[in-house]
Amino acid sequence: LIRQAAQGEVLHNDDTTIKILELMNNSNHEEEEEGGEASRNGMFTTAILSIKDECKIALFFTGRKHAGENMADLLKHRESNRSPPIQMCDALSRNLPKDFKVILANCMAHARRKFVDIAAVFPAECRFVLETFKEVYKNDQVAKDQNMSKEERLKYHQTESGPLMEKLKTWLNEQFDEKKVEPNSSMGQALFYILNHWEPLTLFLRVPGVPLDNNICEQALKKVILHRKNALFYKTEHGAYIGDIYTSIIHTCNLSGVNPFDY
Repeated sequence: LIRQAAQGEVLHNDDTTIKILELMNNSNHEEEEEGGEASRNGMFTTAILSIKDECKIALFFTGRKHAGENMADLLKHRESNRSPPIQMCDALSRNLPKDFKVILANCMAHARRKFVDIAAVFPAECRFVLETFKEVYKNDQVAKDQNMSKEERLKYHQTESGPLMEKLKTWLNEQFDEKKVEPNSSMGQALFYILNHWEPLTLFLRVPGVPLDNNICEQALKKVILHRKNALFYKTEHGAYIGDIYTSIIHTCNLSGVNPFDY
């Protein structure tokens, strides 16, 4: 699965926290080496969703590594003659793989959520942003319903969603230029997030096949969160590794419409 997933055209990744008793007990705080960095204490489960044509593969990795480090480990298995994959994630720097080139796309749903959270405080401003995102998602649904190719979808978004996003960018800049918003307020921070990540957020307008959001990966992580709620923790690293194998196979089966028990 890892070898096949590494060849994906679009790679989604994200992570969530987890507990592994062995790691918690094993040198809770390893002493700092002279001149070195403190050891990492966090534990995470990373979900990586690889998509190539209609094939979807889910992979889970649990341990000390962040999502970007696990992505880098996966890309080591990518064939050298393949072009860089599209990586969809939120804007956290720890999601990016070091030493590997990717075509970065950021999650529109993550940006949208920032305005949903403050809509009660800034109803008029948030309404404009949320309505814009709503129209873009409607256009994407039309592309899906009409079974458009990647190139057709790109042209459709350029025609229908491009003007909407340009209007949004103009409005965002006006809020700061005309001092209509306090930069350090929750609204100012939400607006700045979009402007600061404008290029990866609008990559779907320039590159064929770029998804709008990372929802498919966040949905995969819900399995991990449910397990964390029920089981609370893994006892050992090896137990977490076995759990990752089963979770990867089960969720890949689910994505492929295959009964995991039959498989």
